[in-house]
Amino acid sequence: MAATETQKRIPHILYSCYSRKSTEGEQFIADHVFSYMLAGSSDVIHGNKRYFFKEGDFRFFRKNQLSRYIKYPPEGGEYKAISVLMDEGTLRNISEEHNLHPSGQYRGETVLTLKPNNLFHNYISSLTPYLNRTDDFNSAITTIKVKEAVMILLETNPLLKDVLFDFSEPGKIDLEAYMNSHYKHNVGIDRFAYLTGRSLASFKRDFEKIFDTSPNRWIQQKRLTDAWYLIKEKGWKSSDVYLEVGFKDFSHFSFAFKKAFGVAPSKLA
Repeated sequence: MAATETQKRIPHILYSCYSRKSTEGEQFIADHVFSYMLAGSSDVIHGNKRYFFKEGDFRFFRKNQLSRYIKYPPEGGEYKAISVLMDEGTLRNISEEHNLHPSGQYRGETVLTLKPNNLFHNYISSLTPYLNRTDDFNSAITTIKVKEAVMILLETNPLLKDVLFDFSEPGKIDLEAYMNSHYKHNVGIDRFAYLTGRSLASFKRDFEKIFDTSPNRWIQQKRLTDAWYLIKEKGWKSSDVYLEVGFKDFSHFSFAFKKAFGVAPSKLA
């Protein structure tokens, strides 16, 4: 079967279909996500935690998270998943309409495997007709479907109220611990600043106090050190390493590696 990669995006609803292993790597999860695995499996990495999902799994991803993932199609088939993005505007409307507010600070996992139930299954089945449409889509319908997903989550997992209706900005957190867990994510310094609860200026200032160097220099050196270890000690191919450690471009990785260590990664034995 020829390799295909398809993503169909209806406002707030995403249908993904892949017939080959996908190592797309980076994703910033800006909105809360309710997702269902139709076929295949996937690894999702958040910081130092790895989550494995398989066909039939329902998942919830908390917003404002950096994610790395690998999607595996089943033998001779296609990886398929449906994701519903719960944007802040819709959640604020629900909060006002139903007087729903956090009861306290959520301290659970940022990624959850949800227990299957009939409400979830019936909801996913109700999305199928919309995914097969080729004409313009009525955005009012998608708003209703997002609201339905939110209400089903609240019915089946009441504790998620403390997540869904928390509209505060990320609070200031331990920068050193966060960066040591997330430096492989290929996002801008401004994104790291936001996620650690800092302005860009205060992020740079705090970073240099902790690490005694600039963020960009530290991140690149950490990635290159990881790459050296994977190639030299673990026997990885240089063509497989660059994505794993956070580089998007192989030629940039090769240039930086040779400049740092005096040898091309492909020549390291």
